[in-house]
Amino acid sequence: MPSNELAFQNVGELRPRAEKILPKQAFGYYVSGSESESTLRDNEESFKRYRLVPRLMVDVSKVDTTVKLLGKEIAFPLLVAPMAMQRMAHPDGELATSRAAAAEGIPMVQSTMGTVELAEVREAGAAGPLMMFQLYVFKERDFVKQLIQHAERSGYDAIVVTVDAPFLGKREADERYGFKLPEHLRLENLTGLAEAARMERKVHSEEKGSGIALHFADHIDSSLTWDFLPWLHTVTSLPIFLKGVLSPEDAHMGVQAGADGIIVSNHGGRQLDFAPAALDALPGIAAAVGKRVPVLMDGGVRRGTDIIKALAMGADAVLIGRPILWGLALAGEEGVRKVLETIRKELRLSMALMGCPSIRHLHRSMVIAPWDQYPNARL
Repeated sequence: MPSNELAFQNVGELRPRAEKILPKQAFGYYVSGSESESTLRDNEESFKRYRLVPRLMVDVSKVDTTVKLLGKEIAFPLLVAPMAMQRMAHPDGELATSRAAAAEGIPMVQSTMGTVELAEVREAGAAGPLMMFQLYVFKERDFVKQLIQHAERSGYDAIVVTVDAPFLGKREADERYGFKLPEHLRLENLTGLAEAARMERKVHSEEKGSGIALHFADHIDSSLTWDFLPWLHTVTSLPIFLKGVLSPEDAHMGVQAGADGIIVSNHGGRQLDFAPAALDALPGIAAAVGKRVPVLMDGGVRRGTDIIKALAMGADAVLIGRPILWGLALAGEEGVRKVLETIRKELRLSMALMGCPSIRHLHRSMVIAPWDQYPNARL
């Protein structure tokens, strides 16, 4: 890949470049949200509504961006979000992403719907601090148990259960282009396990509409309740995060039911349209959880200042998705590393300008919205 492909000032420049080289079906799958895409747009717009209040005369000659998650130190408070079928973007797919995340010292969350087998992805990221496995809950509980235990044996450090997808949101781009997984790719995490062959046929289906939607309709458990968490603790000793939480009540109930972490998320705007932006939902959820377990959030993170806003408003770390895919499409592992490096440098500079020599110096009074009263003096 020519070096000028990676000569960018910020990750917002990458989407139009990726669109030029990705197949229409793949780009449409990655980029789209549900229905009118209101929530998809609002995820990014929400960060623009909040302003930063810096503190002055602070020694920021050294800035420490490290944080701890599940007892492990990570280089800066960012995780790679779970994203399906990454080999549609680049032949190395999830392997390239895993290597890049490990090289940058941050965790990766590997999707159930990956195109590289779980153990291979974990091995590729062996030098990294953490690797999590994102779980879609299928009706076939024996299959779910096998999948979780396979992840645990493969060296994953936590399970991230997606709880906001009892049905797939109406993703009109997938229906418009008749999205199907390309024939040369497979959902490798499902291969060799119960029901795998039937699931695979659905994803490659020649029926009209989205193959992924057909797969979900047949196999995802839409009857999921809080009882699932106690059961899950009987089949794995790994920490369990719930991803897709948007209400303080659900966050509280999740912790009571045994969740070891909460991820505030609207699925990248791909499920319920007109759901709140994750950043707007974050403060109430952080208050409801009350530091009992880590609170993460994803949706719309594009800048180092976005990370600062989310952490000041209650998150312990954030996840990033689509920009990783654009970097992957453009230059594989090198492209993903460049995306992560760019955001890390932005974060470090912005922390210095905020008067924050470390993450622990961030607090809520440093972020205001237009409807907030400007912070009163603390004398």
